[in-house]
Amino acid sequence: MTGVSSEHPLAGGGAAAAAPPAGDPSLDLAPADGPAPGGRQFWHRLRAERAALAGGAVVVLLVLVAVAAPLLAAVEGQDTTTYHAALLDSKAGAVPLGHFGGVSGTHWLGVEPGTGRDLFARLAYGARTSLAVAFGATILQVVVGTAFGLAAGLGNRAVDGLLSRVADIFVTLPALVFAIALLAVVPGGFPRPLLLALVLGLLAWGGTAKIVRVQVLTQKSLDHVAASRLAGSSAWRTARRELLPALVAPVLAYAAILLPSNIVSEAGLSFLGIGVNPPTASWGQMLSTASTWYQADSAYVLLPALLLLVTVLAFTVLAEGVRVALDPRSRSRLRIGTRKGAAS
Repeated sequence: MTGVSSEHPLAGGGAAAAAPPAGDPSLDLAPADGPAPGGRQFWHRLRAERAALAGGAVVVLLVLVAVAAPLLAAVEGQDTTTYHAALLDSKAGAVPLGHFGGVSGTHWLGVEPGTGRDLFARLAYGARTSLAVAFGATILQVVVGTAFGLAAGLGNRAVDGLLSRVADIFVTLPALVFAIALLAVVPGGFPRPLLLALVLGLLAWGGTAKIVRVQVLTQKSLDHVAASRLAGSSAWRTARRELLPALVAPVLAYAAILLPSNIVSEAGLSFLGIGVNPPTASWGQMLSTASTWYQADSAYVLLPALLLLVTVLAFTVLAEGVRVALDPRSRSRLRIGTRKGAAS
């Protein structure tokens, strides 16, 4: 459930780094011996991945819902905080009146049991919370991990060894335990979505750092990078002009994998009661509340669970399509590895 573990066996510590095994497609996030595909080539490959296109369409829809949550709630004429006690059956334990959680023309998906708050508005705002935390945490993981990976790959043996050990610590860190401890001691006045993004981002950048380090060490041995250094370019100029473009593909592919993981992490922490606090809407928080109502009002459990499942599945399928579009050879290696495993 944590989703924040960034362990990735792409690289070990020290100055020397071996290339990832060709038979393991999970390590082949991008070709290490060539440039990343151009924009047109990437989109052409991605369009051939029908499952990824379907996942991308769902992701775009979810992002639009999250961005337009206030507008959608206004169109419905509801909000996330108003209690509608008249819509609850007090004799039956405050469950919604009517069918399927109180669905009606004024409450499109019904209301919450116990409070009567509008479910459609809370689900829409919950999408905003989940995606904001996930995107914020992913951006932080990518920025910190890329900076550490570049510094380790470009540094001398001592710098590389030190930074690699630091990255190893964060890779093996029990992130959920540390997140629970940190979230429990921070004052309640601090914005919880921002706090969640910071905690998840700062605890799970190790995998990105190790991926970037391997790519930098591999690219450093190529002729065009060596020529740039021999021409007198500084380390920063060489990194900016020769190394960073080659890092776009693997970092983008890994970021696409981190996004659904961070969505699950936010939902899990909110489910445990240490994530987003009421009245801010969160799918994980709604699932936590629904766990006491699943027998009396199954609709309240079904909707946030289904949305969370569809969101994670859509991001995961899209991430796989992005990986294949960035490195089509990874699919061939996957098939070869599968055949070898079956033959053995």
